[in-house]
Amino acid sequence: MKVLYFHQHFSTPEGSTGTRSYEMARKLLEQGHEVTMVCGSYGLAKTGLRGEYAKGLRRGVVDGIDVVEFDLAYSNSDGFARRMLTFLQFALRSIGLALSERYDVLFATTTPLTAGIPGIVARWLRRKPFVFEVRDLWPELPRAMGVIRNPMVLGAMSVLEWMSYRSAHRLIGLSPGIVDGIVRCGVPRRRVALVPNGCDLDFFSAHRACWRPDGVHQSDLLAVFSGTHGMANGLDAVLDVAAELKRRGRTDIKIVLVGEGKLKGGLKKRATAEGLDMVIFLDAVDKTRLAGLLAGSDVGLQILANVPAFYYGTSPNKFFDYLASGLPVLNNYPGWLADMIRAWACGFTLPPDDPGAFADALASAADNRGMLQEMGAAARRLAEDEFSRSSLADRWVAWVAGA
Repeated sequence: MKVLYFHQHFSTPEGSTGTRSYEMARKLLEQGHEVTMVCGSYGLAKTGLRGEYAKGLRRGVVDGIDVVEFDLAYSNSDGFARRMLTFLQFALRSIGLALSERYDVLFATTTPLTAGIPGIVARWLRRKPFVFEVRDLWPELPRAMGVIRNPMVLGAMSVLEWMSYRSAHRLIGLSPGIVDGIVRCGVPRRRVALVPNGCDLDFFSAHRACWRPDGVHQSDLLAVFSGTHGMANGLDAVLDVAAELKRRGRTDIKIVLVGEGKLKGGLKKRATAEGLDMVIFLDAVDKTRLAGLLAGSDVGLQILANVPAFYYGTSPNKFFDYLASGLPVLNNYPGWLADMIRAWACGFTLPPDDPGAFADALASAADNRGMLQEMGAAARRLAEDEFSRSSLADRWVAWVAGA
C-alpha cells in the first residue's frame, strides 16, 4: 500500500520539534508499505533534505521516506495573518499532489486544520480513502484562548472542520477530549480511534549521557520545561513560582525553559527585571541533546495556560518524553494527564494559577529525593505499560491501512 502523508511541520529526529509523523512513517515502511511525506519548511524542523528548491519544492528519500518539501517557511513567531497565509498556501499546493500522485490512501494530520483540504479533494474528486488525524480541536482551542475572535473566520473554520470530519473515512484523535470533540460533530465513534503521542523508550533511556546547563550544580533540583514559549503554554506561571522561590530563599532549585516561541523575549525580559536568576533560558535543541538534558534533570514541567479546553483536548509531546526519561511530572492544570499522574503516583498535580502550591511542590521534591526516585520509576513504568511508541504505532498503522 502507498500512503500519501501530509504534515506541514514534519521533522526527523535532527530537528527540535515532535517526530510523531517520522516514527509513524517508519513504522509503515517496516510493515512493507510505501510513504510519500508532504511538508513545509518549519523553523524548528529538519526534513533531512538539503538540496536546492526547484519550482518551489525539493524532493528526495530520507530514511526510506519519499519527502516532498515545499518552500513555505513557517515560524511560531510569525504573526496571525502570516501564519494563516502559509497554512492556506500549503493546502493549495497540496491539492496538486492529491490530484496527481499515485497512492492508495491519503493521510493528513493537523495542525493546522487546513491540512484536511487535500484529503477532502482526494475523497470527492478521486474517490480515494482519506484518514484524518486531529492533534488539536480547531476552532475550539483558538476560540477558547481568544486568539481568534472574528466570527467570519471562526465560522469558516467550523465549516472546514465539519467537511474534513465528514469526508474522512476514518479519524484519529490524540486525546480523549479530541475524540469526544470529533464525535460531537456527528461522526460515529466507531470511525474514530484514540492513538495518543507515545514514548520513545529506547531513545529516552536511563543510559543516555546526561548534561546540565552552566550554573546548575549536581546538588540543585533541576526542573525542565521543553517546548514552545507561546500563549497556550502559560509560562508566566513558571516565572511566578520563581519569584515565590526567590522570596523563600530557595537558591537550590533551578528551572530550565528550553525552546522557542513568540513570547520568549518577553519572558526573558521579565526574568531579568525581577532578578529571577534561578530561571535559565535555552535555545531549542535537537532530540539527542534534549534526551541528555532530561536525563540530567529531576522534574519535568507540564505547563499550560488555564484554559478548560486544554484539560482533555491536548496530547503534549513533552509529557511523554518526561515519562520515557523516568522523570516525575509536575502538572499545573486538571484533565486526563493529571488523572494519570495521580493514578500512577508519578508526579505532582497542582491547581492552576497557584504559585504557592507550585513552589511547595518543587520544595518538596528538592527535600525528598527518595520520593522523587519512586515517582520517576513509576513514570517509566507508565511509559512502558501504556505509551510505548512502537505499540501505539502498530495500532496506528492497522487503523490507517484498514481505511
